[in-house]
Amino acid sequence: LDADGAAAMGHPAIVRHLQTTYGVPDWWCQMVTVGYERARGLRAVHEKADGFAANASKTLAADAETVTAWFSDAGLQARWLEPGTVSLRSTTPGKSARFDVAAGGRMSVWVTAKGEAKSGVSLQHERLPDAEAVAMWKTFWKERLEVLAAELQADNDA
Repeated sequence: LDADGAAAMGHPAIVRHLQTTYGVPDWWCQMVTVGYERARGLRAVHEKADGFAANASKTLAADAETVTAWFSDAGLQARWLEPGTVSLRSTTPGKSARFDVAAGGRMSVWVTAKGEAKSGVSLQHERLPDAEAVAMWKTFWKERLEVLAAELQADNDA
């Protein structure tokens, strides 16, 4: 890629170059391009095309529909997250929710059933300005998911 001048191409052009010149399949083009960009200092860890992204995940003691309700219902959400932190864009009960984050960026939440009363939740806060914001938001969302887990447990115990 260095010999092909990829360092000056930009991400989409590198992907096209890998596809057309070397016949690399789509998914691998993305992986190779991101790896190349990181190796050459053209992309930082957690950096995406539209900024940086922070991730957090947790297994919760509730079914998937209950978990999505705790994200999308304002009353339930207020029990584990400061009101006004996020505003709901869309939700699919038992599967996902998408939000605008008041402090900046967008957040996607995916819920995966792991049995009758257990679900995995994974969130990604995107469009962050830099790696420092990633570190701050990762900590924030991990702490909030711990509070959510405690609230769900309290409801289960009641």
